[in-house]
Amino acid sequence: MRDSGVAMVGETASNRRAPNGVAAPPPQEGAAEQADKEVMCVPRLRPSPNAEHVPERYDEVEQLEYPAAMYSIMEQYLPSNLLKAPREKKIEILERICAKYRPNGDRTRRHRVYRERIRLTYKPLHEELSALNPEQFFVQSFRNAIDDGSAEAFRKIMKYQSSGLFAFDMFEPRFCSLIMDEVEHFENWAQEAKFKVMRPNTMNNYGAVLDDIGMEEMLDQLMREYITPMSSVLFPNVGGASLDSHHGFVVEYSMDRDLELGFHVDDSEVTLNVCLGKDFGGGQLFFRGVRCEMHVNGEARSDEVLDYSHVPGRAILHAGRHRHGAKEITSGQRTNLILWCRSSEFRELTKYQRDFSSWCGECLTWKKERRRKLSNVKPQPASAV
Repeated sequence: MRDSGVAMVGETASNRRAPNGVAAPPPQEGAAEQADKEVMCVPRLRPSPNAEHVPERYDEVEQLEYPAAMYSIMEQYLPSNLLKAPREKKIEILERICAKYRPNGDRTRRHRVYRERIRLTYKPLHEELSALNPEQFFVQSFRNAIDDGSAEAFRKIMKYQSSGLFAFDMFEPRFCSLIMDEVEHFENWAQEAKFKVMRPNTMNNYGAVLDDIGMEEMLDQLMREYITPMSSVLFPNVGGASLDSHHGFVVEYSMDRDLELGFHVDDSEVTLNVCLGKDFGGGQLFFRGVRCEMHVNGEARSDEVLDYSHVPGRAILHAGRHRHGAKEITSGQRTNLILWCRSSEFRELTKYQRDFSSWCGECLTWKKERRRKLSNVKPQPASAV
């Protein structure tokens, strides 16, 4: 018999024993105990949404841990026995799921202290970067495409697209300058204050996390209102429609800083990468196909080999699992804004999947090969009786 799709925390009927060693019958539960039991559940989400279920509205709920839209989207994936649970219970259950994908431990505690010190002692150079100003930050063509929201409108603004990589003009030159000025101002402040800067990731030795210096809300709005509409169309198979958290930062490459970036995948479902400037030579990105965890080190097909040259102000959008790296810079300085956009829903659902052929190039190749072999098998004639 199939299980109910719910993994319980704590004791179960199978391990509960009476003093004589005989399995004890489960105790009778009242309404309060049943409610507590529901909260302790870590639900196994449905592989596809319940199209007939109308999710609750969460936008009027105060002090949610995540964007309200995420709760409505994820509610449709809850097992049927939880769809009629009170909204407060659903919130608690959904937050339990999402909490599994949040960082924890000593590094997180140190980061909270780090961010609090910045908040109390660092004075931003450009206060306007704390809020998103579409008219001032985005080029007109990008704003028009977002307002339209159709696949055709997004195709029209593409300067380049190939093998899951989409490039388009996005930011005004002034916005690019503001970001670079702010990061330089922060680094100068940190040097004078003898304050050690936490770098964006384990691969980059230079740059800063923009969320730490007052831009978290602005970048969250950027993800929700501008990236998600595009990624819903361009990356529906890798969680592009259910983005609910982000990691925003700036990286810097120059002859006296990081020169290149090794081959890797991002900790994201969808990545926005925007070249802010300045003058530079070299530093092209190279892409080698989208892969699941099992096939991340596999060979790339010839049609997956792609190099891309950055243009200041121009953005590229790609799946986080799209393997890539940056070639060595040969002159000048290149500064890029990176936004890793994540989907807790997608990460939870992939735990229960084995076939990723809708987005993994090697899974797709294996699936096609298996179908080809099956189609070539000749049926055996029935034996005479």
